[in-house]
Amino acid sequence: MDKPQLNSQQLKDVITLAITPAVTESGCYLEEITITPVGKSRLMTIIVDSDSHLNLDQVTGVSRKISEVLDVLPELGDSPFTLEVSSPGIDRPLTQLRHWRKNHGRLVKAAMNDGSIALGRIGDVDGEAVFIGETKFPVAEIKKAHIEIEFKSLKSEDSE
Repeated sequence: MDKPQLNSQQLKDVITLAITPAVTESGCYLEEITITPVGKSRLMTIIVDSDSHLNLDQVTGVSRKISEVLDVLPELGDSPFTLEVSSPGIDRPLTQLRHWRKNHGRLVKAAMNDGSIALGRIGDVDGEAVFIGETKFPVAEIKKAHIEIEFKSLKSEDSE
């Protein structure tokens, strides 16, 4: 008798439960899992993060550990999948206090629940609030926040 098929959310829950110890053991946090059908296969994208900026070797290491767990996970059955493990991109929203701590000193643009916008450098995290510039904002009042990309001007000696 065949096992009943899990829906997408149930499968994500099973995968989350299975891989979280391997991710945590690697010194990382599991941010997100997405599963996208691609023909007869699936693309499984797993986003991991840490308290410091991840380098390629760290992502490769956690990717290997996740792969070892998934290779023997019975709920995945025999259906093929492609595993993609990466760190969050610069465009990912700041949703947790640890995101704010990790990005201390970076330029952020935050949309508040009241419709106002705060733009400034991320300062200290104080309890459930963060400093943006000189102003302290309760995280509960921040609707959406993203790191602003900054480009440094390269001064050429030829242009002087």
